[in-house]
Amino acid sequence: MAERRPNYQKEKENIRRETWLTLEKYEVVTTPRPCYGKIPGFIGSSGVQTKLVKLEHFRTSSVIYTTPDVPMRVVREESLRRGKQVILSLPGLKGYVLLDSDKIPPHRLGYASTLRGALAMGEKIKWPENMKIDIVFIGSVAVNTNGARLGRGDGLYDLEYGILRELHVISERTPIVTIVHDLQVIEKKIPMLPHDVPADFIITPTRVLITSTPFPRPPGVIWESLSIEFIKSTPILRALFGIS
Repeated sequence: MAERRPNYQKEKENIRRETWLTLEKYEVVTTPRPCYGKIPGFIGSSGVQTKLVKLEHFRTSSVIYTTPDVPMRVVREESLRRGKQVILSLPGLKGYVLLDSDKIPPHRLGYASTLRGALAMGEKIKWPENMKIDIVFIGSVAVNTNGARLGRGDGLYDLEYGILRELHVISERTPIVTIVHDLQVIEKKIPMLPHDVPADFIITPTRVLITSTPFPRPPGVIWESLSIEFIKSTPILRALFGIS
């Protein structure tokens, strides 16, 4: 009799569903509501800001990268206020926005930290190149204390990380930080596959966790996990794959 293989995708989806239900039950979500299928904003952003500025990797960074979800707005705003450059990925692998604090009036930094404001006040670029990103901030639905994490389930944030590795703007040593509500830090085991990106640091409104994660980070794009149709339909993947 053949051995039954674990259904990791179902296990992951169950964890996501439980986390979304918990966040809604305790009414800690700000936006989007309902939060199912999303990486939601949550109550406690001022606590996150307080913890963020105590993280040495953040304080000493010059260029940061964030995913476009709501919890990362506090990172973008604090980065701009501290004179850093911010690279923001656009949803759906539609490119990137470069925010330069020197080019944004101080009273507009809060607006520029939103997705709409970034599009209005930043420079849209195909991809970051000829630069070094010092720290990566990536959104999560759930994470545990050994750094295993889950995104929304579409795999795009993990793929964006792989793209940055392919572009050589980050390395294996570039710190990876996720920002979540305390209710999103779970005790359950989270399956980690080769394309999954772990977290080195977890910031919540009440604490900073150093995970010392044992999980390897993807060395680049895991091409065998992508269909040729998807690669052809995505300009940055086409270029990296060598399709002219």
